[in-house]
Amino acid sequence: MLIYGHRGARGEAPENTLPSFRKALEAGVTRVELDLHLSSDHQLMVIHDPTLKRTTGIKGKIAAHTAAQLMRLDARLGLPGWAEPCPIPTLEQLFRSCPEFDHYQLEVKSGSAAQSRRVMAAVTPLVAEFGLQDKVVITSSSRTLLRHVQQQGYGLPTGLVEEYGFLDPVKSALRYGCRFLVLNWKLCTPARVAQAQREGLHVSVWTVNEPQLMLRLRDMGIDSLITDVPQLAMQVLGEAPDATR
Repeated sequence: MLIYGHRGARGEAPENTLPSFRKALEAGVTRVELDLHLSSDHQLMVIHDPTLKRTTGIKGKIAAHTAAQLMRLDARLGLPGWAEPCPIPTLEQLFRSCPEFDHYQLEVKSGSAAQSRRVMAAVTPLVAEFGLQDKVVITSSSRTLLRHVQQQGYGLPTGLVEEYGFLDPVKSALRYGCRFLVLNWKLCTPARVAQAQREGLHVSVWTVNEPQLMLRLRDMGIDSLITDVPQLAMQVLGEAPDATR
């Protein structure tokens, strides 16, 4: 079973910052999940919320600031008590700073039709520049974004992020040509995991921080788990993050 660090190592360093991603690597976890928003000048910023308040303490939207402005802000409020400033990184910075990562789940947080075009126009050349076509999956809960990627033929795999399961998650993922099904752990059952895997889907489950839950999901046969505490996950599961099931 594979292990992905959630926003780097969200429980161990300020989320979606370079120190957080390095924490995951220090734990031996070489796969990571992260969130993307566009700046006003259409640069891909690694941050979860569409607004700045929770992680920086500053009011305002990501989309109202340039990348240069956002990179000067300190995002360490995501983990109180962190000693050093943690700027909001761009995706390009992450790719350059942490080439050790074997795989990225790039979750696109907003998904209007226009936004989908802009995000993919920014992601595609960046992935190509770093030669990461086989090391990324574009994930989203936005059907609009997933449909856009499916129809435009970007050549990058996609994954459906499913939190509530109002519709059959497996059927939804297949409808949009996804390769990954990224499930809230509460939606996981042995039958659903088996159904997804029969259809060729990689089942990735979030956010898994408790040891007993890690072991239960492993026994359920999931393909990967996403955790805030990669160091703990490595200790509990006792296997390398790039091992295969």
